[in-house]
Amino acid sequence: MAAVVASEPAREGRGGRAGAVAALVPALAAALAVGACGPNRALFDPTPEVLAAEAPDSFVVGVETSEGYFEIRMRRHWSPLAVDRAFHLMSQDFYAGARIYRMIPGFVAQWGFSGDPLLDSLWREHPVEDEPPIGSNRRGVVSFARAGPRTRSYTLFVNLDDNSRLDSLDTGGVLGYPPIGEIEANVDVVDGFYAAYDMPGSVQDSIRILGNDYVRRAWPQLDSIVETRIVTTWR
Repeated sequence: MAAVVASEPAREGRGGRAGAVAALVPALAAALAVGACGPNRALFDPTPEVLAAEAPDSFVVGVETSEGYFEIRMRRHWSPLAVDRAFHLMSQDFYAGARIYRMIPGFVAQWGFSGDPLLDSLWREHPVEDEPPIGSNRRGVVSFARAGPRTRSYTLFVNLDDNSRLDSLDTGGVLGYPPIGEIEANVDVVDGFYAAYDMPGSVQDSIRILGNDYVRRAWPQLDSIVETRIVTTWR
C-alpha cells in the first residue's frame, strides 16, 4: 500500500517615484487579498502570535460533509504543534469546500486543499515542525500527511483500517505520521466517501494550482467538507 503523502511545501527597493510605486504593488495585492476575505484575517493574514497560539489540551471538532456529520476529538499531547495548527484551521473553517480527493477503502480518506489556490499557497509557507508519533494510526485516527521534513501544513487523512505500520514508516527521512486525534462519533461516514475515481497521484498538484474550479470540471462527484466547528474544549 502506498504511503500517505502531501505535496512538498513551497521554498520560496528601488529609488525614485516609479520605484516607490512598483514597491507598493505587492503590498496592495496582499491587502486586496486580505480585504476580499472579509473579517477572516486569521486565515489570510496570520500574525506570528496567531501562528504560535496553543490549542486547548483536547477539543472536539464537528465536521459536516456532503456524506454526513462526524466528530473528531483532538489530543494535543499526541502532537502539540500539529494540533495547534489543526485547531486554528478548523476553528476558522479553512476546510469549508475542501474535497476528499483521495479515498482508498480499507486504507485512508484524505483532504486538505481549501479550494482557493491563494489561501493554500499562503499556508504552505507556514509548515509545522516535525514531531515524533505518540498515538497510533489505527482505524478512525486522524493524522497530517507529509512527504519529508517540515511538510505538514494542512493536508489530513483518516485511517479507514488499522494502519499502525504508518507509525514508523520512513518518508523522506522522517519517521512516522503523528496522529492528532480520533473520530469519536459516526466514523462510518468516512467509509461512505466517493471512491470510484481512479485518480492519478498528480491530482494534488492540479488542485493546489487550479483549486475547486478544476475539481468541479474533472472530478465532480468527489465528496466535500461543508463546515468544521469547535464543539467542546478542555484545558
